[in-house]
Amino acid sequence: MDGSSYYIPATAMAVAFAFKAPALLRSWRDPLLRSVCALLALAASVFFFAAPPTITEVNHLTGITNVSAPLVYALLSAFSASCLVLVVNWRGGPPAVTGTLTRRITMGYGVVMAALVVLFALGDAPVERLRDFDTYYARAPYIREMIVLYLAAMTVAGLAMTVLCWRWALQVHGWLRAGLLVIVTGYLFNLAYLATKFTAVIARWSGGNLDDLSTYAAPALASIGGQVSAVGFCLPLACQRVGDNWATWSTYRRLGPLWRELRPVSTHTGREGRISWWSSAELQVTQRESDIHDGMLSLYPYFDPAVRARAYDAAVAAGSSPVQARAEADAAMVAAAVRARADDPEGRVIGTAQAAAGPHDSPRDLVRMSLALRSSPVVAAVRGSAGARLP
Repeated sequence: MDGSSYYIPATAMAVAFAFKAPALLRSWRDPLLRSVCALLALAASVFFFAAPPTITEVNHLTGITNVSAPLVYALLSAFSASCLVLVVNWRGGPPAVTGTLTRRITMGYGVVMAALVVLFALGDAPVERLRDFDTYYARAPYIREMIVLYLAAMTVAGLAMTVLCWRWALQVHGWLRAGLLVIVTGYLFNLAYLATKFTAVIARWSGGNLDDLSTYAAPALASIGGQVSAVGFCLPLACQRVGDNWATWSTYRRLGPLWRELRPVSTHTGREGRISWWSSAELQVTQRESDIHDGMLSLYPYFDPAVRARAYDAAVAAGSSPVQARAEADAAMVAAAVRARADDPEGRVIGTAQAAAGPHDSPRDLVRMSLALRSSPVVAAVRGSAGARLP
């Protein structure tokens, strides 16, 4: 039997887990990261062990007919628990509360998994069934109870997840809300899967035959629901990371004019000790900020507070806010200092001048300064007059 419809999502989940595994090893104590990795690993396991070819192989290797049934049911129960645990840790709250809820969910579904194994051991399922185990043994003693137990456990988790995620989605915005709504959509498919399973099993109890619902419709619904839910879990985390990287690279780009302005006077313009071009965005921004601060430190003797004061007044007069005016004034002072440093190749001012404005006299908005260097008319006026006069 073709198991591609099971193995493809299993592979996708396994690949996602492989990408998360290094971060898990580095931050094992992070409960949210542990929950995400557990969900991905269990989702991959469910799809893999539920595939008919795997069911056949497991039954053959163990020598126990239909042993795959309690195995898959236990994995489904563990997956349900992992979804609830992830939402608990994702939503956050006092660590003591989230820890208590996590333990209760884990213990509750652990009891369910143990009961599934016990019921299978007590029952009798001598005929191997790869696709219609639920309906074929729907009236068998103990096996019947095992089937109802796993379906009930999944239904409780599915309803809880749907309600929790829907309520939470009404309270948040952005990618988090989008992810939660996708999860709700996925769990609606899961609830439809459970409804078809229950319908087929109950039909067997009453002497009817709706096996096709369980054999063909239910697996398709489960596959869609599992994959949609996985996308919902990953969407906010992935988009948040992309958004953070975008913001970081945007900061790196906007710092460019100031970095290029100061690069000629920086004492570390060589390649020694530089980070690699493939380093993270955060490291690239840190390197660029370090270069800027280094360049400003070397310009300290050339900073002229009078230039800064005139530039500030001109910016305010032109309609800039106080915050923007300060950035333009700082940028104008830097531009004038770069010109002054270029006019002093022997560095005589470095040893004799005493500037009134120190390098740490006040925090400076480097991004605003950088943008002002590129677009401010006040800075352009300072460049044109070498800082002597402002209009």
